[in-house]
Amino acid sequence: MAEITLVEAITLALAHEMKQDKDVVVLGEDIGANGGVFRATDGLLETYGPERVLDTPLAEAMIAGLSIGMAAQGMKPVAEFQFEGFIYPAMNQICNHAARIRNRTRGRLSCPAVFRAPWGGGIHAPEHHSDSPEALFAHTPGLRVVIPSSPARAYGLLLASIRDPDPVIFFEPKRIYRLVKQNVEDNGEALPLDRAFVLSEGDDLTLVTWGALVHECSAIVNAYHKQGVNIELIDLATISPIDFDTIAESVAKTGRCVIVQEAPQTCSVGSEIAACLAEQCLTDLEAPVVRVSGYDTVMPFLKLEKSYLPSVDRIKASIDEVLEYA
Repeated sequence: MAEITLVEAITLALAHEMKQDKDVVVLGEDIGANGGVFRATDGLLETYGPERVLDTPLAEAMIAGLSIGMAAQGMKPVAEFQFEGFIYPAMNQICNHAARIRNRTRGRLSCPAVFRAPWGGGIHAPEHHSDSPEALFAHTPGLRVVIPSSPARAYGLLLASIRDPDPVIFFEPKRIYRLVKQNVEDNGEALPLDRAFVLSEGDDLTLVTWGALVHECSAIVNAYHKQGVNIELIDLATISPIDFDTIAESVAKTGRCVIVQEAPQTCSVGSEIAACLAEQCLTDLEAPVVRVSGYDTVMPFLKLEKSYLPSVDRIKASIDEVLEYA
């Protein structure tokens, strides 16, 4: 068992599936000879050759369309977009074709494709390189949206995504690609999709988040625990469909909930969770649900990036507000 980073876990999962299943191919810009911008596909070209590791032109719509065509004919393409902000030219292919092909053909065809992209802010990147657009894809019927938060979850969730018969948007939090290491066994065991992970149990407050912010939230939970406040931390992991049952079960126990996300607040995944809590768990709530989000504006350049992303202080202030509500 090796101690590896999140990006190395991505490479490990890709290599495992390519070894086990000849129908798995990877494609994208500079993913072959260069191993990708973040080196997530490093070494795959040497092992599996140019027929299964395809360097493509700078044409995101083509990458998505090619993937859909291959998937419809029984292959399992894993397409990489260099940054999440570059996926927008491919939305027509992904939302109008990949997501609808099973319904359009009444089950005759499916689209077992994975669309990978580094996601989120925090690395001082230029414009179009730091978005959190998960809500755009979560709003599209027929797509799964997955965001891992650790090396082990990246490995297991990517395996599950590649094996899924329907299309998956797999957003990888680039800020934590190399932030932490974790022991990950290359055993081919997938983690369940459509299920949230309870990372710490508590009965004072439910804290829901996903992606890189799991790390800030974990540290916050540990700090409150030392003060005698027990917070239940939930890593949503699969953004669509949302595992609302796990959240509702937790809120029934704690009566209080804070949702933390990088994305802008309006029409967000956090907003959907808050709405479901209001509709289905109102009698369990002892305080209003609070969202801690990015702002409803374009992600700023690096000088103001930290001011945009939810900080530890902002998260703590919201937790205190909810805990103190009487």
